[in-house]
Amino acid sequence: MWGKKEERVTRIDSLIGQETQLNGDLHFSGGLHVDGKITGNVYAGDDSTSVLTLSEQGIIEGEIHVPNVILNGQVTGDVYASEHIELALNACITGNVYYNLFEMAMGAEVNGNLVHKKDWDKSAKPQKGKASSTANNPAQATMPNNQADANKTD
Repeated sequence: MWGKKEERVTRIDSLIGQETQLNGDLHFSGGLHVDGKITGNVYAGDDSTSVLTLSEQGIIEGEIHVPNVILNGQVTGDVYASEHIELALNACITGNVYYNLFEMAMGAEVNGNLVHKKDWDKSAKPQKGKASSTANNPAQATMPNNQADANKTD
């Protein structure tokens, strides 16, 4: 029905409490809820249903590699969400966001690039058969050699 938002129920298998600080990489599967601070990278197992939920008080300083991410706190580092990412009102990311499906509430902040999964996949693999040439630079391709040299500054 129109205007009715689907409610998602996320299972919590692991909890990082508000007064907890974790230093080092964290590997999990299932549901992880973070109210505290993690200084290190966060990785989900191969399960595509794994979910990371970062509350308003939560802080992560490191990369996130989780299929499904719900953020309402602060992240300093790149976020790789292969399935779905949701940025709530107080989310603040300083880093790039690599996503497949992206939701962002008014007030959320991303200080970095947004890279869609199809572009992310292409950039990860070197492209065969492409050699660099001056034809890839429109400014050089349209100018005679003496004009291109005249534009150089020493």
